[in-house]
Amino acid sequence: MAAVRSAGILLYRRSPALEVWIAHMGGPFWSGKDEAAWSIPKGIVETADVDGELAAAIREFTEEVGTAPPDVAYEPFGEFRQSSGKVVVVFAAETDFAPGTIVSNTFPLEWPPRSGTMQEFPEIDDARWVDIDEARVKLVKGQRAILDALEGRVGG
Repeated sequence: MAAVRSAGILLYRRSPALEVWIAHMGGPFWSGKDEAAWSIPKGIVETADVDGELAAAIREFTEEVGTAPPDVAYEPFGEFRQSSGKVVVVFAAETDFAPGTIVSNTFPLEWPPRSGTMQEFPEIDDARWVDIDEARVKLVKGQRAILDALEGRVGG
C-alpha cells in the first residue's frame, strides 16, 4: 500500500535573518503546547487532485490560513517522510506574506472524549513568521528536516 501523501507550502524570507511561515495546530490535543506543535500549512493529496500536488498544497494552505498563499512561483522542494510513514511533498517560495487575519477551516471532534458531544475546532489556531532557530523547536519533529534542506539551499 502506498504511503499517504500530503502537500504543503514552505514560505521563507530573509528579514534579515532566515524566517519561515509556520502554523500552530488547532484542537484540544495541541492547546497549550508550543514545542513540536507547529507545522507548515499542508494537507492530504486527494485522488481528485487532478491538477497535482502543488494545487493540493495551495488548496490546503488556503483552507488552513483562510487566505490564498502569495501568487508567486513555487519550486518543488522535496519529499520528507514522517515517522508515521506519511510523505510530505513541499513546495517553497521566498516571499513576504502578511495576511490580515488567520481564519482556519474547522474539523469535528467528540470532546471531551466519550462525552457524546461533538465540537468544531480550527485546524490551525495561529500562524506567523519565526526565525529558523525558533522553528527548529516549534515544528513537529518530522518536519525539522525541511529546515535543514532550506538552510542547505539558501543559507542561514
